Amino acid sequence: MPESHCKQCGASLHTAPSPGAPYSPRRTLLQAQEKAKWYEGEWWPWTKELVFYVEPEVNPIAFYGRAALYVFFFILGLQFISMDYDTVVGGSSAISRSFMHSVNLVFHEAGHVIFIPLGRFMTILGGTLGQWLIPFIVLCAFLLKTRDTFAAGIGLWWLGQSFMDAAPYINDASTEQLILLGGVTGRDVPGYHDWSNILRDLGWLQYDHTIAGIVNGIGVILMLIAFGWGAYVLYLQHKNLSKGY
Repeated sequence: MPESHCKQCGASLHTAPSPGAPYSPRRTLLQAQEKAKWYEGEWWPWTKELVFYVEPEVNPIAFYGRAALYVFFFILGLQFISMDYDTVVGGSSAISRSFMHSVNLVFHEAGHVIFIPLGRFMTILGGTLGQWLIPFIVLCAFLLKTRDTFAAGIGLWWLGQSFMDAAPYINDASTEQLILLGGVTGRDVPGYHDWSNILRDLGWLQYDHTIAGIVNGIGVILMLIAFGWGAYVLYLQHKNLSKGY
């Protein structure tokens, strides 16, 4: 008589299948064994398969298009890394004058609205959280849903850039020199500067430059990881180039 539970993890082999999927004791057993491997510490093979997955056959046209895109984001990323986040000229920083700042600004303002139900403090902080949350969601969607590891690397690049984009705003909390949305500075309209409000509420206003440096550093690290990730995925894809084109 067939066993009803897996000897390795104790999972039932007769778990009801998901709607629309035919019941398969073997599939259920394999799933239980995979869970057992994870709990036993064999997480690296699973992580490696997730993070460095490539198609068995890669279209050369798609590959060289990705390679060109990688070069573009690599050069653009180096430019962002070289920018001074703590220098304000004419009411703006170098990063805030980039086109990516306009992209991030859309999600920054949306974040304020999304976090309104969580109260005043989170509504203010929600702007920065919003511009970090969207690229993180993009990263996860490509990694987990479509299994496009190269595109996920671009998502990580964007997340890193978004961290760097927030650094000048945080750094400006105590001086309030940046010209904000609406053409005014935090000094012109008291209570208008997000990070001045956030750090003042926390009692951390004197640490604004330190926090800005940490946030910028996180952004740089994330972008450097994205560079390495994208390059390695392209290397793996090159090995799997289809011979039929």
